[in-house]
Amino acid sequence: MTALPLPDLLLLFAALIAAGLAGGIVAGLFGVGGGTVIVPAVFYAFEVLGVGGGGNLHTAIGTSLLTIVATSWRSLKAHRSHGAVDEVALKTWTPWVGFGALIGAAVAGVTSMEGLAIVYGVCLALIAAQLGLMPERFTLRKDLPTGWARRGIGSLIGGLSAMMGIGGGSFGGMMMTLCGRPIHQAVATASGFGVAIGAAATLGFVAFGWDAAGRPPLSLGYVNVPGAIVMAVLTTAVAPWGAKLAHALDRRVLRKAFAVYLLATALSVVVKAL
Repeated sequence: MTALPLPDLLLLFAALIAAGLAGGIVAGLFGVGGGTVIVPAVFYAFEVLGVGGGGNLHTAIGTSLLTIVATSWRSLKAHRSHGAVDEVALKTWTPWVGFGALIGAAVAGVTSMEGLAIVYGVCLALIAAQLGLMPERFTLRKDLPTGWARRGIGSLIGGLSAMMGIGGGSFGGMMMTLCGRPIHQAVATASGFGVAIGAAATLGFVAFGWDAAGRPPLSLGYVNVPGAIVMAVLTTAVAPWGAKLAHALDRRVLRKAFAVYLLATALSVVVKAL
């Protein structure tokens, strides 16, 4: 593919910077690794500027996953300073979340752009409905599952998160709140899932997209290297600001804000892809 004209290149760079800054704040605030900002921003930038082709959504997701490794680690560190992380839950759930992320990356590699957009939109809309419509104290059980239930649910969290390019905060946070955990603890602990999801799924997106057509220039498989570097630096730098803000907000405000944001993001990606 030919190089972009300078004005389009500058516009793409500006979009990546904006996505990185916004993604870092969201990563710390909601524990989602910034993916719910980065995926639609990068996807829209590639589509509008004519970069790549049929693999643009795959590449946006893969690029987001690489940045999630850095931002989730920084976000987790910030939440730990507030004593909000359930270390036992993080240790016992992380291996299964990482395993599921590898499976999710493999499935995404053989799924069409339209199919990925539907998965992205439907899953985020369900999470938004749970957070925005259900009472804060609504639970399905009194504590987190163990044994095979933990293995299965953890793998599902990792798999769906990998297919969407997001950290563990969306599904992990929802699961923990439904199991009776406070929203702040759920956000803080689930931010740690993003490290495992990002690392495992990035390897999968590189491998399964290695020879794929329709990818933007300077991509390793379905991971755009320049985009990932720009956004990883920025999201890592500003994630602690979001974490600090999260602990200053009322829990009900945090839930409603998260729900509205997820719903808007889901609609934007589905509309553009379809």
